Amino acid sequence: MIGTLTGKITQLNPPELILEVNGIGYEINCPLPTFYKISESETITLHTHFQVKEDLQALYGFLTESEKKLFRELIKVNGIGPKVALAILSHLEPGNLIDCISREDVDLISKTPGIGKKTAQKLIVELKDRVAGTQVTGIDSKPSHNDNALKARQALESLGFKSKEIEKMLGGIDTNLSTEEIIKAALKNN
Repeated sequence: MIGTLTGKITQLNPPELILEVNGIGYEINCPLPTFYKISESETITLHTHFQVKEDLQALYGFLTESEKKLFRELIKVNGIGPKVALAILSHLEPGNLIDCISREDVDLISKTPGIGKKTAQKLIVELKDRVAGTQVTGIDSKPSHNDNALKARQALESLGFKSKEIEKMLGGIDTNLSTEEIIKAALKNN
């Protein structure tokens, strides 16, 4: 099993990157937020999940151990494979995903490509007890326990903004403001 890899990024081609470790280039699939936090030629450590199938061997990489654990919980859900789990983690930051599961927010989870309402409901039912009380550690991955911030995020998504854009727009905004004030401040940040 390959638990972590530390090396230099030689190529970024979302959702895949090449991490060179001692002269060997590893192809690693990562969630999109990982790409926004790193740059080519940077030396990083990725927490990895190694999957072996009859016709495929694949590495999945994450910036934090928390993301890796959440990924592993997601692929335990019947009908959710690694690609769909990466899509979920690309659509929702780990802290926000845990919030959605605890709040049973089927609509926000089902906005992930490849996830319908039934799959989102199944995911919530299967993961609610397993992720209850989970603390997410790492860069920009704090769970938001503020209803106004979550409502503002949902409103921005319904306006057509992507997860990456929303993260940038909401960065540095006081989440104790009202939903309307958060949305106005986020739109000014755009």
